[in-house]
Amino acid sequence: MRNVKLAPVRASVPVLAALFLGVAPILGCAGQIDRHGHVFIDVDLDQIRPGMSKADVQTVLGSPDTQSAIGGDAYYYISSTMKTVAFLKPKEIEREVVAVYFDGSDHVRDVARYGKKDGIIIDYYKGETPARGKDLNFLEQMFGNMSNRQLFKDQTGAGTSGIPGI
Repeated sequence: MRNVKLAPVRASVPVLAALFLGVAPILGCAGQIDRHGHVFIDVDLDQIRPGMSKADVQTVLGSPDTQSAIGGDAYYYISSTMKTVAFLKPKEIEREVVAVYFDGSDHVRDVARYGKKDGIIIDYYKGETPARGKDLNFLEQMFGNMSNRQLFKDQTGAGTSGIPGI
């Protein structure tokens, strides 16, 4: 047998510490995954068949997130997966909508599954409130109010305060 000489433990501790300090910040940026809404299980979705009543659908899938009465009745179950990296805004990486359509007698007519690729990304909250009215540029904001003031109008003593424009 050959004699294998192991490196001293003292020499590997600084190497391990440097490796840990180099890898730790990268691991912190991996991101956090958050799931919102319904958790869809294929076994539950396979139980929904045409002809089932609304009560049966709610027993299997639970209460719908929203429902529609336009062009027939429908239940919508929505699931969304968001990823947050460090201090950045969360980004939606996956969305699934299960739509259960009912006929006029409140029985299941059809079941459809929609994903993120099937729809339009809707920005629910922009952080700003749109204001009605005209958007003014910088010059209009600076000089637009001057026509309302009486600074450049006849100041021959029409005012009683003695102050021009009042």
